[in-house]
Amino acid sequence: MKFSVVIRHLGLIIAIVGLAMAAPVMISVINREPYVPVLTGIALMTAALGTVLFLAVRVRETIGYREGFAMVTFGWVAATLFGALPFWMTGAIPGFADAFFESMSGFSTTGSSILSDIESLPRSLLFWRSLTHWLGGMGIMVLFVALLSQLGAGGMQVFRAEAPGPITEKIKPRISETAKILWLTYVILTVLETLLLRAAGLDWFDSLTHTFGTMATGGFSTRNLSVGAFDSPAVEWIIIIFMYAAGANFSLYYAALKNKSLKSFWNNEEFKLYTSVILGATLIIWLTLAGEHSFFRAVRLASFQVVSITTTTGFATDDYILWPGLAKGVLFLLMFVGGSAGSTGGGMKVSRYLVLLKHSGLQLKKFFHPRAVFSLKVGGKGYPEDIIISIFQFFFLYIFMVITGTMLMTGFGLDLKSALTAVLATLGNIGPGFGAVGPMENYAFLPDAAKYLLSFFMLVGRLEIFTVLVLFLPSFWRK
Repeated sequence: MKFSVVIRHLGLIIAIVGLAMAAPVMISVINREPYVPVLTGIALMTAALGTVLFLAVRVRETIGYREGFAMVTFGWVAATLFGALPFWMTGAIPGFADAFFESMSGFSTTGSSILSDIESLPRSLLFWRSLTHWLGGMGIMVLFVALLSQLGAGGMQVFRAEAPGPITEKIKPRISETAKILWLTYVILTVLETLLLRAAGLDWFDSLTHTFGTMATGGFSTRNLSVGAFDSPAVEWIIIIFMYAAGANFSLYYAALKNKSLKSFWNNEEFKLYTSVILGATLIIWLTLAGEHSFFRAVRLASFQVVSITTTTGFATDDYILWPGLAKGVLFLLMFVGGSAGSTGGGMKVSRYLVLLKHSGLQLKKFFHPRAVFSLKVGGKGYPEDIIISIFQFFFLYIFMVITGTMLMTGFGLDLKSALTAVLATLGNIGPGFGAVGPMENYAFLPDAAKYLLSFFMLVGRLEIFTVLVLFLPSFWRK
C-alpha cells in the first residue's frame, strides 16, 4: 500500500468539501443568520487542511487497485466526517453521532434522517444538507477524477471503485473525459429541473434543494412532509420525471445526444427492464388505490412512490404505511431493486437482475440441451464469466448483510419489520422504511451504536459492498 499516494489525494477530497462549504456560508450571510462566523471557520479550516495535505505530500507513484479502493472508502469517510461539522459545531444537531448519521445519509444519497423538525433548521444548514446529496450523487471521486486529469491510468482504478453497477462503461478513451461528461450531464439536468420547479411555483431555495435531492436520488427535503408539503401536482410530476431520469444510466444521455436519436434508450435492455418494473408496479398500486382516490390522484400517488422507491430517492407525498397491504408489499419488493448501472440510484441495480434472469434462462435451456453451449449476452455483448460470478457474490453478500443487520437491529429493540426495512433502507440508500422508520418517522430514537451501524451500511451500499469489505482482508494490507 502506497500510503503517501492515498494521503495526498485524500487532501484534495477534503479541500473540495471545504470549498463546497462556501455555499452555506453565503446562504447564512443572505439570511442574516448568527452562524456566519462558525460556518466560515469550518469552511476555511477544512479547505486549508485539505490543501496542506495535498501540497505537502509529493509523490510520483501510480495508483493501483489497493490505493484506488483505499482512496474511495477513506475519501467518503473523510467527506462525511468534515461534512458533519457544520451540523455539530453550530449546535443544530448537538450529538456527533446524529451529525455523522445525517452527513453520511447526505453524501451516500440515502435520505434517512434523525431530524424530527426539519423546518426548524436554518436555511444555511438545510442547503448544506441537500448539497451533500448533490456532491455524493454523481460521486465525489468521479468529480475528483474529472478535476485531476494527471491521474492517468490510476484514475480508472478510482472510477471503478466508486462507479455503480457490475461493469464500468467508458464513454471516452480517457477516464477523466468520461468523468467530465458524466458531471456535465448531471449539471445540465440539475439546471433544467431547477428552472422547471421554479416555473411550477417553488421559490429558488426550494427548487434548488429539491433538485439536489432528486438528481442525486437522495430524498432530503426542506419540509417535514417532504414533497407532499407543496400539494402541487405540477411539482410532483416534474420530480417524478427527473427521479426516473436520474435512475437511468447516464451514458445513455451522451449516446442519445451524440447520435441525435433516442435509440440508445430503446435498444438498451436494462433501460427497458427498468421502465417495465416501474410501469408494472405503478399499475398494481394504482389499482389498489383507485377505490380510495380519484383516477388522477391515484395515478400520481402510485407513480411518485414507485419511482421514488425504485430509484432509491425516498421522497414522499403520502404516508404509504396507511396504504392497502398489496401496495405496501409491492413497495417492499421494490426496495430490493434500485436504479440502473451508471445512474445515481442505489440498491442492487437493474443490470444485475437482468444478468441473473438471462443466466437462469440459459440454465433451463441446458436441461433440455445438455450438450449445447450457450453464452450470456446483454445488448449483443457477451458477459465474461468472472463478471457473472461477481454478480452472484454481490447478491449473496447483500442478502447476508441484510440478514445480519436485521438481527443486530432487533438487538437494539426494534421490531422485526422496522429492523429489516431500516437495514434495507440504508444499505439500499433508499431512506425511509416501514414501521418505526416509515416515511413520516425518523431515526432519532435509535441509540448511537445503531446509528453508526446504519451509517456503515449506507457507506457499504453506496460503494457497492466490495470496495469497502476488501479493506477488511488482512492480505489487502500486506506487501
